[in-house]
Amino acid sequence: MLKITGTFLDEISWDIPHHNWGVREWERDFRSMKDIGIDTVIMIRCGLRQYLAYPSAVLTERENCLPPFCDLPDMFLTLAEKYSMKFYFGTYDFGLPPDRRDFQWELDVNKRVVEEAWRRYGHRRAFRGWYLSSEISRKSGSVAEAYATLGNFCKQISGGLPVLISPFIQGVKANADQGIAAGSIPPEQHQKEWDEIFACIQGAVDHIAFQDGHVDIRELRGYLEINMALARKYRIDCWTNCETFDRDMPIRFLPIKWEKMWHKLRIAESVGIEKAITFEFSHFMSPNSAYLQAHGLYDRYREYIGLTSQNPTIQEDDR
Repeated sequence: MLKITGTFLDEISWDIPHHNWGVREWERDFRSMKDIGIDTVIMIRCGLRQYLAYPSAVLTERENCLPPFCDLPDMFLTLAEKYSMKFYFGTYDFGLPPDRRDFQWELDVNKRVVEEAWRRYGHRRAFRGWYLSSEISRKSGSVAEAYATLGNFCKQISGGLPVLISPFIQGVKANADQGIAAGSIPPEQHQKEWDEIFACIQGAVDHIAFQDGHVDIRELRGYLEINMALARKYRIDCWTNCETFDRDMPIRFLPIKWEKMWHKLRIAESVGIEKAITFEFSHFMSPNSAYLQAHGLYDRYREYIGLTSQNPTIQEDDR
């Protein structure tokens, strides 16, 4: 049985609402994560455009970012240490469309961010790796080379701590939620382009967790088989990013229907994937989420892994 053992932490959000939690609320959520066996938390980004997760002198100077209200990495590390979890630090996200990106500038800035983050947090016991926040689906531009350069830099700075990326598959749902033509590519093209990307990032990236929500669920197995074969070829750990939000709804975004999540976990397990992470527990799967549907998803998942439901049993008189 494949279980969710990692989650992104997304409080510097791109397209989902903030919970506006403080330490008390976050600790309650970490306890809920721990209860179902989550052992890895990944801060998805340390900043997005002008907003920051920590008071970064580098990003304040170079990107004119605003000072943050609190130091989120420090809080997350403290909670990760308390609940025996590994913490991965996510790099800065410029939030720019591909035609406006300057990859050399992004690399230069993120190298300084990585140095700064390691000085601030590298001594912390829970600091166990890096997450490169850029998401790609195809071999385009210089993103693969940027992955390799920045991944190697992270490892050099931190004495070889592992590097994670979470790309997506250019399937029928890719970009469809934004009203953009999906432009899906067949499995053969996916294999060709990702063979070249894997060859480029080998040695610089340790874990790759493809997002599983951009393809039709009936096509997912074929893509995951390709991903696993390439990962084995280039000796990179292949995880799955089991998305717990629903891309099939007209509203961006709601917690996923449990049956869809169940099918995705079963498919990933069937091709040999051994670790599943999710985007993203706190909003879409947590009993503490503002989305009531997430509470039900948490209960169904607990039942799936053999734990009792959080909700009391319905009595006959309540029906």
